[in-house]
Amino acid sequence: MSLIVKNEDEYEDLLGLWSDLESGLAVVLTHPDSVQEFSQRIHQYDRWLQDLLKQDTDVGLYLLFQLATKSPVGYSASHALVCGVLCDLIATDFALPRPQRDSLVRAALTMNVAMTVLQDEMATQRTRPTREQQLVINEHPIKGAQILESKGITDPLWLEVVRRHHLEDVSHEALSMLPEPRRLAHILLVVDRYAAMISPRESREGQSAADSARNLIQNHTEHGGAVGQALVRMVGFCPPGTFVQLEDSRVAVVTRRTKQPNQPDVVVVMDAQGKLTRPPVPHATSGAGAGIASALLASAVRERINHHLILQLGAETADAY
Repeated sequence: MSLIVKNEDEYEDLLGLWSDLESGLAVVLTHPDSVQEFSQRIHQYDRWLQDLLKQDTDVGLYLLFQLATKSPVGYSASHALVCGVLCDLIATDFALPRPQRDSLVRAALTMNVAMTVLQDEMATQRTRPTREQQLVINEHPIKGAQILESKGITDPLWLEVVRRHHLEDVSHEALSMLPEPRRLAHILLVVDRYAAMISPRESREGQSAADSARNLIQNHTEHGGAVGQALVRMVGFCPPGTFVQLEDSRVAVVTRRTKQPNQPDVVVVMDAQGKLTRPPVPHATSGAGAGIASALLASAVRERINHHLILQLGAETADAY
């Protein structure tokens, strides 16, 4: 059942809940030493994430991708939240047992706890990492697990996935045949790369989500392909909240997934001349000549978009997923 965002206040409330979750996570990751009940806080944020997705996954993804490209909160927390949500969806797609799902998502939320401040700095840095920065990057999986242990995390799978999340699996074993820590760490590795690709930084603009997904499926190992394909099944080539250009040159924002990963429901927001469409127009991309020509970066759309109205229109014309 889709959640209709009835007015701008409801839209702002929902966006505020995602933003508050991101802000709370930022505090915990930036200052782990001074956080009381660290483990309980991460469990709480995990439940919060699940509750927001359960209300309406499409609306949740829409708000999350909007937040990820525009959030004033540091890059590291935004990245961790995107990774946590994507790991939750992949866990569903792969039918992971609940304990594995929990370890994976909590590892996603905390994997960069040893380099949160550096990651935020580097998001606005136009030069390559210095030697000192590269050392921190290289050591952060091991140090991150040590920090988590010192904060009372006792789940061995959670800790091992954090330790291993930058190790590349090059074997040709089926993903399902890998031991739990390697399998989950590889899922997180691929999700981590996908989320990094779609996020804008000072040194480069983020890739479109579609380009990122294709990159993962085409250029990675057998394992990366399997995880990339799961990402596409769960969020589509163009996830809710991302912008696309249609074959007739109009610009639209994706509102909901459909059963076809490359044919989401969209709402047209700009005409072929780049002028705002008033009011926005719901559109099915499955029709002849009406498909998606390309994905767009959020920075390509500089006009102020009425997101609560778009979500209303998207919910009213939703195709059951």
